[in-house]
Formats: sequence, structure tokens, C-alpha cells
Amino acid sequence: MPVRIIESKQNARLKELRRALASPGRNERGLVGIEGPNLLAEAVRAGLHIACVFVALGSERLVEALGLPEAVEVLAMPRELLDATLTTETPQPVAALVEPPDWTWAHVVGDRKESAALIVMLAGLQDPGNLGTILRSAEAFGADGVLSLEGTVSEWNSKAVRASAGSVFRMPVLHAGEKEAMERLREAGVRILATTVQGAKLADLVDLAEPVALVIGNEGNGVPVDLALKADEAITIPCPGPVESLNAAVATSVLLYEAARQRTAKSGGPRDRRGGSR
Repeated sequence: MPVRIIESKQNARLKELRRALASPGRNERGLVGIEGPNLLAEAVRAGLHIACVFVALGSERLVEALGLPEAVEVLAMPRELLDATLTTETPQPVAALVEPPDWTWAHVVGDRKESAALIVMLAGLQDPGNLGTILRSAEAFGADGVLSLEGTVSEWNSKAVRASAGSVFRMPVLHAGEKEAMERLREAGVRILATTVQGAKLADLVDLAEPVALVIGNEGNGVPVDLALKADEAITIPCPGPVESLNAAVATSVLLYEAARQRTAKSGGPRDRRGGSR
């Protein structure tokens, strides 16, 4: 694995990494920045194209263990130079620029002869930690994808990427306007369920084994009223304790679990992401 040593913060690739981390989302080359050897390993496992790897001098073994293709550009530098580029409070000695997957509507609401669609729609979710946790739960409980409406934090925010523990590389995330999202879901026969605290049907009394999209709103204000009115039904999680509502990521995880539970009971066996039995 050829390694090139750099010592200047003016290096073009290092500046590209700095911009990618400061402004989450695809850059002009269609790349995103990630931090840490574990996330880089997850990106490799997901089959993503690794454009460039950055490693602190003395930590090259962390990169060597990943078995990267020979063509991958690897830049080594003094630890303080890399630390100054990264955004975390406790920077790790490895970072990378990677090409994220190109998800389409077919990945989320495509042909489903064997399984019913299970989708999460995020409307104005702002906390990147919540988003990352939702992506991880969505993958864990067999969701088909996540729709990110306007005002929702980027899934490539460094905190969201870390909280997803690699699920961001595998769980389809589509950015769409509200009108397009609603039309696409209805065309695919997906029922739209808005989450709310009051005036809603209890989750365990709703058929979540059918094709459904769970609408999750902003942490402080919930699902926008106009969007909730367009939904097919309102759904809530029964909380016998004195807590009025759950954290957005926790609520989403509970609903995804309930959907997975109902689907397992209906099919008679565990369900994987493609709808088959294991």
C-alpha cells in the first residue's frame, strides 16, 4: 500500500477533506468525509469507492489492516495536522473521502412481491445523533429506506455518520420534497402514518405489517400540522409512565420494532431486508 507523506495544511486533498466535513453532503467530486478506522472499515465492507485515506503518522497499521485496493490514495501526516482538519472533539487518527451510494426511488418503493414496504419519513429532524440512531434502527429492523424532507439534517453530518455505526452506508436515504414523497408513496400503495402524542391510534392496534411509512417530525414541534393532515392515519406509542413523549430516535426505534414484530408474526419467521426468511 503506497503511502505519501504530507506536511502542509495547504495540501489540496486535506483542504477537500476539511470542506467536506465542515459542509456535510456531496462535494464537487461527489464525495463525503468520514472519520475513524471503524467507519472506514464499514465503508469498505459496504463496497463504497474510497477516494482518499488520511492517516496520522504512526497509525498506518490501522489502514493496512483494511486491505484497501492498491489504487487508493493514502496520505500520512503529523497527528497535529490531521487533528486540526477534523471536526470531532477527540479526533481519531484516520479519515477518508468516500463516494456514497446513489440511492433511487426503486431502492425504497420498488417492486415488492415478497415483502411490504417499511419506510421512515423524516420531517424537519434536526439532531444528527437522532438521525444516525434512526438509520441504525431502520437497518436493524428491516426498513427499506428513509425519506429526508426539507429541513432535516444531512445524513453525512459527522455526528450522524458516527451514530449510524455504518448503517448510513447501507440504508437507502432519499431527499425529496413533501409533495413528491407523498405522491410516490401513494402510487406504491404505501399508507402514511403520522406520529403524534394525542388523538392517535395506539401502535399495537395499527396494522404495521402492511406497506407503511412512519412520519417522524422535528424534536421540538413534532410532525408539521399540514403534513399530519395529509397522512392516512395518526399513530402513537402508549406510555404508561408519567413521560409525555419519547425522544425522536427512541420513538422511531420502538415503532420499527413493533412493525418488525408484527411482520414476523404474520410471516411465521424472521424477515431480512429483502423480505426473505432466514
